[in-house]
Amino acid sequence: MRCPFCGKENTKVIDSRPVEDVNSIRRRRVCDVCGKRFTTYEKIETIPLIVIKKDNNREQYDRSKIESGVLRACHKRPVSAKQIISLVNDVETELFNMEVREIPSTVIGEIVMNKLKDLEAVAYVRFASVYREFKDVNTFMEELKKLLK
Repeated sequence: MRCPFCGKENTKVIDSRPVEDVNSIRRRRVCDVCGKRFTTYEKIETIPLIVIKKDNNREQYDRSKIESGVLRACHKRPVSAKQIISLVNDVETELFNMEVREIPSTVIGEIVMNKLKDLEAVAYVRFASVYREFKDVNTFMEELKKLLK
């Protein structure tokens, strides 16, 4: 592993431990040349997942898109960063456990909404309003009524 500070390849692992999502390992390293410490993460490489968008375009799965959507939905809500990471990990695990190579974006959106519904009601409605493209207040109210039942 190349040192991010001096660029030399003489580094050694001083600590290893699994990360919460179980598919990653966190490693603390030290550079033999400059002596600085840094952290790396190893993640299991999986078969690339292709997302089929609403307009039938296809693009490679990108975890950061789910993270940013959930972050926007949870903005100024009592949801911790740890809870958001856990939710995204759960969504990702569910997606990869399906063992398919292509998945519609609508399936991903539904999974995220189901997880958000259990986590925080306002965040769920925010996400749903963007995801389901509410056209008017009545559509929005219908979703709120479903949530209240």
